[in-house]
Amino acid sequence: MAEADSCLESFELYESESKFYILGTNCNKTIWRLLKIDRMEPSEVNVHEDSTVLSQSDYLDMLKNLDEQHRSTGGVKFVTNCFGIIGFIKFLGPYYMLIITEQRKIGDIFGHMVYQVSKTAMIELSNSTTRPKLINSKDENRYKKLLQTIDLRKDFFFSHSYHIMRSLQKNFNDPQEGWELYDTMFVWNEFLTRGIRDILKTTLWTVALVYGFFKQDKLAICGKDIMLTLIARRSRHYAGTRYLKRGVNEEGRVANDVETEQIVYEDMLGPWQISSVVQNRGSIPLFWSQETSKLNLKPDIICKH
Repeated sequence: MAEADSCLESFELYESESKFYILGTNCNKTIWRLLKIDRMEPSEVNVHEDSTVLSQSDYLDMLKNLDEQHRSTGGVKFVTNCFGIIGFIKFLGPYYMLIITEQRKIGDIFGHMVYQVSKTAMIELSNSTTRPKLINSKDENRYKKLLQTIDLRKDFFFSHSYHIMRSLQKNFNDPQEGWELYDTMFVWNEFLTRGIRDILKTTLWTVALVYGFFKQDKLAICGKDIMLTLIARRSRHYAGTRYLKRGVNEEGRVANDVETEQIVYEDMLGPWQISSVVQNRGSIPLFWSQETSKLNLKPDIICKH
């Protein structure tokens, strides 16, 4: 688990003719960092992180300097506030950047906030001079519409400072940091963030989206406030709807693999007494399938091997 003060939790996106600038800050707005994204080669993802850690006054000076540098081409303009990069995606034309523009708090785990995605945006990396003709093609628009049918507001959650993709036991007994955490089976935007993570070797600017269920409630038991948290993490491998995904695939991934974790602890100051129980479930690990039929309410099981 990362220290909340060292994590970037809110961001400001600015644009010039040649670059996007993202200024990120921690929860207390005591430190700021700068990320530059090139717009002159929109067919590639070219990002650069400034190594300088800025204070609040440095942040204001940085904005003025950036505006001065681009004064001849219209300066630097504010685009939107956001809460992290979901990833980068390309169809037939330029790359697009997917960002979270609104989030909703759904709980916290030992002071680490957990959020649900409320609203997202897709930002085209190209500008007016580098925009390819394919940007408005029929196929390009069709692919963009297909992507927009995925509702990230439903059952996707994340945390800036807690590794929500891992169980409590793993976070305490086998702590890990860095971009390799995204390679787990429960981070659904692993592929979308792979490019920027490979370049920057950090996950400060991205969020790891987990798909499943998160619910937290406080219970009064024998005069004590007990926090109950239920987390279900659905695997990104071999996932699908009932009947259409069954058994196991050639890579040994079972269909609809879900890890369910129940965390219980007393809400109090001082050392916590914590209980965490993890249960895994998935389809029967055999090569089998079922054919759906409106006439047969119980489809026959067909073993392939």
